[in-house]
Amino acid sequence: MRTDQRPRPPGRRRSRLSWSWADLLLLFPLAALITPLYNRAEPSLLGFPLFYWAQFLFIPLGVICVVAVYLKTGDRK
Repeated sequence: MRTDQRPRPPGRRRSRLSWSWADLLLLFPLAALITPLYNRAEPSLLGFPLFYWAQFLFIPLGVICVVAVYLKTGDRK
């Protein structure tokens, strides 16, 4: 055993994948890829059909989700 490694406690396995419930927030920006959900003209906002303003809405919401997950899980190694 190398000197820079600490022995693992017996009975606990080290998982290669670690995730938290906050990681599920990353699924929300993927909803922008499901265009049949919002591919229609009505309702319109300031003359823009739903499709266009929904696309513009997904940008800041996606950024907020990614930042929230980063802040929640950023200290993991």
